[in-house]
Amino acid sequence: MGAFLDKPRTEKHNLHAEGNGLRYGLSSMQGWRVEMEDAHTAVLGLPGPGMTDWSFFAVYDGHAGSRVANYCSKHLLEHIIMCPANLGAGGTQGSQASSDSSACDSPTLVPPPTVETVKSGIRSGFLKIDEHMRSFSDLRNGMDRSGSTAVGILLSPDHFFFINCGDSRAVLFRNSHVCFSTLDHKPCNPRERERIQNAGGSVMIQRVNGSLAVSRALGDFDYKCVDGKGPTEQLVSPEPEVFEMARAPEQDQFVILACDGIWDVMSNEELCEFVKSRLEVSDDLERVCNEVVDTCLHKGSRDNMSVVLVCLPNAPKVSEEAVRKDAELNKYLESRVEELLSRPGEEGFPDLVAVMRILSTDIGMPSLPPGGGLASKRSVIEAVYNRLNPYREEDGSGAELEYHW
Repeated sequence: MGAFLDKPRTEKHNLHAEGNGLRYGLSSMQGWRVEMEDAHTAVLGLPGPGMTDWSFFAVYDGHAGSRVANYCSKHLLEHIIMCPANLGAGGTQGSQASSDSSACDSPTLVPPPTVETVKSGIRSGFLKIDEHMRSFSDLRNGMDRSGSTAVGILLSPDHFFFINCGDSRAVLFRNSHVCFSTLDHKPCNPRERERIQNAGGSVMIQRVNGSLAVSRALGDFDYKCVDGKGPTEQLVSPEPEVFEMARAPEQDQFVILACDGIWDVMSNEELCEFVKSRLEVSDDLERVCNEVVDTCLHKGSRDNMSVVLVCLPNAPKVSEEAVRKDAELNKYLESRVEELLSRPGEEGFPDLVAVMRILSTDIGMPSLPPGGGLASKRSVIEAVYNRLNPYREEDGSGAELEYHW
């Protein structure tokens, strides 16, 4: 279930790029966990002839260690693709596909794969990488018991292929509302529970055998050793669900991929509305993603946090009015903090928690970012508080303060 630090690690890993008519940004933060177990993949233009206009993004949420998540972030895509001629066919090269490219060397034009071929290839890629990782000595002998969820999206010029194995999640924002969301694989889901029980396991406290909180994952080989059962019939299955949707260029706005450290504290609608409001203030996608993880930290997330934001051509654009309103809100918050610290009460200056509580009841406050609320402005409030509070700790860490807003 994971151990926690005395204070969160808030350093962030960021990336951004654009291509194939897309822009993406990502942010990941260790947070309160003692180890960073998340990983990610972002590829604009897949290798091989005819695949340069395809893209792939994924988030991997590791547990019991980072080995599986890190390996999948580097190699899952190659197991899915093999080479363009074999995309979706499962291939015959197995884990050697990346080093044996003879099947891809032919100059013969390869027709685009069908939707069903792609879906089959994705499923085969997951099963093959799971089978391959089982051969790793540390995973085979139980020295490393790590596993990882995986949520991703494969984009062709005409289709979205949403991929999910576990409880990370992907959402599509279209026409200013949540159009699609992947389904979390939890042990208490009837279909998942049935498979677990058929494999001789049980679901207790909403966990597989009272221990693992997800019912599908890569790795986790302690839960994949039931004799007489195939790989998709084990207590924990590596089989992804794949959902295909036709792209709607005039309506599609953005896709969000995130681990459960994000979804634990924000609903699909809250996160999408928050991202929409931030895109109207800034076109810096790294900044937007950083605001997401900071807000989730202040909303009380205790997990690692990773988010990938993929903006499509019709994504929200920066609005002068939204920028003005956001600046006015920041100015208002700064003035209120200054006011609260200008007149200490009988117990002295209020701490930051007290300031946040007072502000949370301020009926005169301008509208806060939808979905983010006051938590999304904590960094603004904290900066003014630390600057003006004469009794704050020298390191300004605020480690003793609550992070749940």
